[in-house]
Amino acid sequence: MKRSGLLILLGILVILGFWGCNSYNGLVKQDESVKKAWNNVQTEYQNRSDLVGNLVNTVKGAANFEQKTLTDVVEARAKATSVNINADNLTPEKIAEFQAAQSQLSGSLSRLLATVEAYPTLKATENFTKLQGQLEGIENNIKNSRKIFNDEINLYNTKVRSFPMNILGGIFGFKQKEGFKADPGAEKAPEVKF
Repeated sequence: MKRSGLLILLGILVILGFWGCNSYNGLVKQDESVKKAWNNVQTEYQNRSDLVGNLVNTVKGAANFEQKTLTDVVEARAKATSVNINADNLTPEKIAEFQAAQSQLSGSLSRLLATVEAYPTLKATENFTKLQGQLEGIENNIKNSRKIFNDEINLYNTKVRSFPMNILGGIFGFKQKEGFKADPGAEKAPEVKF
């Protein structure tokens, strides 16, 4: 009788061991998916940053172009590239800092493109038109990468917060992560005036 009780206990421990290992590996896999998605987001932002340099140099060639607009874009680009967040440190504060720097660059680029409207010769330049088209494509890629990142964050956070994974995750240091949110004021409809 003692021997069969010991075998049952040993069998339960083996099953729990396998479950624990499998669960831990699932958390690691999901954490790595979040890191990969974050790296893809950063890659798209880097592509935009690289393109901005080419765009600014093309626009500089236009005579009498507004220097303040170009300076704003260059400064916003420098700030956006200086904010670097590790995928292991996706805190709400870090994500907000990263998002603010990228939003500033987006705003500067929008002002640059709006200002370009007053320069028909620049708009007609093949290089500028090509760069502008690439920028639009990169902006779409950024949106898609951010969506995929948020989807991965959602899967990870659901797994980390679900019982009994929350206990196992807590033991091994898996914490909830922060994703992208809308910019402040984005919930308000823009006012259009003609």
